[in-house]
Amino acid sequence: MRVVAFTKYDREAASTRQRFLQYAPSFASGGIELRHRPLLSDAYVRSLATGEHWSRTALLRSYGDRLLELLRTPDADLICVHAELFPYLPSAFDRLAFWSGVPVVYDWDDALFLKYNDNPNPVVRKLLSGKIEQFLARVSAVTCGNEFLRDYAARYCARSELVPTVVDTDVYRPDSRPREKLVVGWIGSPTTWENVRPLLPLLCAVCTEFGARFRVVGAGVKAERDRFPEMELVPWTEATEVAEVQGFDIGIMPLIDAPFERGKSAYKLVQYMACAIPSVASPVGANETVLGPGCGLLATSDADWRTALTDLLANAELRRSLGKQARERAVAGYSLQAHAPRLIALFRDLVDRRSSMPVRRA
Repeated sequence: MRVVAFTKYDREAASTRQRFLQYAPSFASGGIELRHRPLLSDAYVRSLATGEHWSRTALLRSYGDRLLELLRTPDADLICVHAELFPYLPSAFDRLAFWSGVPVVYDWDDALFLKYNDNPNPVVRKLLSGKIEQFLARVSAVTCGNEFLRDYAARYCARSELVPTVVDTDVYRPDSRPREKLVVGWIGSPTTWENVRPLLPLLCAVCTEFGARFRVVGAGVKAERDRFPEMELVPWTEATEVAEVQGFDIGIMPLIDAPFERGKSAYKLVQYMACAIPSVASPVGANETVLGPGCGLLATSDADWRTALTDLLANAELRRSLGKQARERAVAGYSLQAHAPRLIALFRDLVDRRSSMPVRRA
């Protein structure tokens, strides 16, 4: 079986790696060949992190290449689309996914409909509102990163399944090597850094009180580090990502309680949990579901955050106990090993059913 995955970004985007590329070996073992077709390159992803200007010509070329590939009819038994085929273009372009007549699976781990339906620009709302919903209504199945997205997708597609963002728990493993100082850590992108910024004074103050380090991997602003010397900024690389997470003693995932954040899939928590790291998180979106009782602490107010961090920094046994249960929960419910067979079964069922269903074209 051949599956073509049309993703928005290449592999340096976490969603591309975790929602598709990490499954390739498991798919291959199950007789599925995964072909990856990103819209935007890793260089584009890096430009988002650095604020570098990206050539409009290069962007148009990327759109044109995708358009031609869909018009050529991909050689596939099944098509997967992650995020969007053509961001900020009308839904008529999205219908090209159905041109070949093979089943189409839509995968999402963010509430993308909000950027059109609730866009502050009235022109964008008028032209693109409902774009995601129209696509949902046409696909054969939707794989959803959290319950919020699953419940929304189910309004339009009966076969909407919860498939959390997972990690390979044979790679993400505990590392108990001793450290001179405790490390409170966060990993993410410049976009999600906005959720951390309001807590910076508190985080750095608590770390200073306990002689701990506050380590930020993949984001943060140098000017903020100058204000908060307790904060360490570490560049993200795929090669060092796992080791950086393993170097945390406590992982954090604050989220602003807003519509888009409620659609997040708690990937950071899964990374921490797989490495047996206790977490402190806002009870927003999938955070509460993923973390589960006994795997970490939830915090809403500044007082909650201070208490949770203080308790964990002061109590090694609490860190060990929560981390152990977090690891067990990650292996059972948020691992590649647990969910690869589910995706393989879904893809095979959709392809097997194709012969008995009428061909749908754009």
